[in-house]
Amino acid sequence: MPKPLKVLLVLLLLAAAAFGAYYYFHLRPAEQKPKDQLTLYGNVDIRQVHLAFHANGRIERILVEEGDQVKPGQLVSELDPVRYQANLARTQAEVAAQAQVLARLLAGSRPQEIAEARARLAGAKAALSDATHLYQRNKELYQRRAIPAQTYDSIEARFLAAKADVERAREALNLAIEGPRQQDIAAARAQLEALKAARQLAERELKDTKLYATGEGVIQQRILEPGDMASPSTPAFTVALNNPVWVRAYVPETMLGKVVPGMAAAIHTDSFPDRSFPGWVGYISPTAEFTPKTVQTPELRTKLVYRARIYACNPGHELRLGMPVTVTLDLKNPKRSARGGQNPCPGQ
Repeated sequence: MPKPLKVLLVLLLLAAAAFGAYYYFHLRPAEQKPKDQLTLYGNVDIRQVHLAFHANGRIERILVEEGDQVKPGQLVSELDPVRYQANLARTQAEVAAQAQVLARLLAGSRPQEIAEARARLAGAKAALSDATHLYQRNKELYQRRAIPAQTYDSIEARFLAAKADVERAREALNLAIEGPRQQDIAAARAQLEALKAARQLAERELKDTKLYATGEGVIQQRILEPGDMASPSTPAFTVALNNPVWVRAYVPETMLGKVVPGMAAAIHTDSFPDRSFPGWVGYISPTAEFTPKTVQTPELRTKLVYRARIYACNPGHELRLGMPVTVTLDLKNPKRSARGGQNPCPGQ
């Protein structure tokens, strides 16, 4: 092929490539987003719980490892319970003793005690009668100066003491018949209630030596080990909550009227490009905010948006906390999920 022809062919190819590039970047019509769909970008929300004992003590057992799946109410660790068991036993004994005190007050005086008080009164009256006769005889003798003053004074003192003994015995009999005062019964009852409250607190403290999972999740971090001292201010575990899983996304203000709670959603992630996770809109914030910088869509960065929570069906735990996802809402057919906004996922 002649050289001029080769040069011409190269120039034609270069011109065609330049025109193609110009067309692609300047003349090609921009891609039109489907008007019947709303695409949101967000992340699977990270939710963690820091599990800590509600008591102080030395850790005796740890029953889970990092990566273990836990369920609500599952026992994960225990403290040495000896001190708390001894405290509970002491308060139980105090409650039992005070209950007997109150029962004795409520029962009042026994018949034998009342009979004894009557016998004392009768004896005091007999002694007073004897002292009265002796006093009256010696009083006449003293007036006639037949006995010395010292003897008369001794007999008079005996008479007055006998009168006091009778009054004392009579009051003791009245007290035995009436029984304990209501104030004493009320004080004993209040003391019993205080001891019962102390017993309940001791029971609660003993239960607090066991640490339970508060929700379904995965042990993300095991912070303490057996033998460590635990306290309410020191977490023993970090649990990543993975049921339910939801996506934190942001709805533009212009599209707010088309998104309703319970609307079905499709969730996509780069980790599973050929799969779509079903979900539903669970919550839309009542207040507007500026788009977070984590949302990298250029047209949304400076606009007001409303935070939304899109729940996801995640039976196989493929969706991990913090994972970036794309949420698609069908605006043309905005049907609510099968349960009206509640969990439509089978088995979840």
